[in-house]
Amino acid sequence: MGILDNKVAIVTGGARGLGKVYCLRMAEEGAKVVVADILVRDAEETASEIKAKGGAAIAVKADVTSEADTQQMADKAVQEFGRIDILVNNAGFYHGMSRKPFNEISSEEWDKMMEVSAKGTWICSKAVFPQMKKQGKGKIINVSSEAVFAPTKGLIHYTAAKAAVIGITRVLAGELGQYGICANVVVPGVIDTPATRSYVNMEKMDASSVPMGRFGRPEDVVGAVIFFASDDSDFVSGQTLLIDGARRVN
Repeated sequence: MGILDNKVAIVTGGARGLGKVYCLRMAEEGAKVVVADILVRDAEETASEIKAKGGAAIAVKADVTSEADTQQMADKAVQEFGRIDILVNNAGFYHGMSRKPFNEISSEEWDKMMEVSAKGTWICSKAVFPQMKKQGKGKIINVSSEAVFAPTKGLIHYTAAKAAVIGITRVLAGELGQYGICANVVVPGVIDTPATRSYVNMEKMDASSVPMGRFGRPEDVVGAVIFFASDDSDFVSGQTLLIDGARRVN
């Protein structure tokens, strides 16, 4: 018996990186998983990996900035599995983002960052809301960043977008509580993933700022996501959980 038995979870950006880790662990805990991503082939590989281990999963092409795509994502989840219990808004604009002084970032890149992280979180939540309301219960789990709490030079657009995710979550928690729907945020610190390595050299980073003596691994984050997705958090909403090895305590 898994903690998420018979629940249906949608994970945006679920094809690889942290999103894939969330998908695999949710399947291990008994959830039926919708792997939603613009990277169709990778999403299909993740879904196939889940099915090869005896789980249930489908891959859905979803651009989180498109209301048509996100509505189709929700519709396919219901058509295939009959319900939607969990939404993990994990998709983000990370690979290939610029790290520049605030006055050198282009308006186009600013808009792209906001569109994926902030707008994407909003419209994906809108897409699943009718089904969750019908069920009288649901879990929305959004993903922010520790950059919000200690802004990193050169990432004003990323920091602003991830701060917006926290604000959106708090409003969702206030508006959706009457329907039994919880909304919470996980805030990863520096996590060693391919996306992180695309713009920093993990081997050269100094982990002395982390009281626990190391930077995070994907498995360090997934437990919090599982908790927020499970029945154990039915009275927890509007919360922001930092997962950074106590780095922001310093």
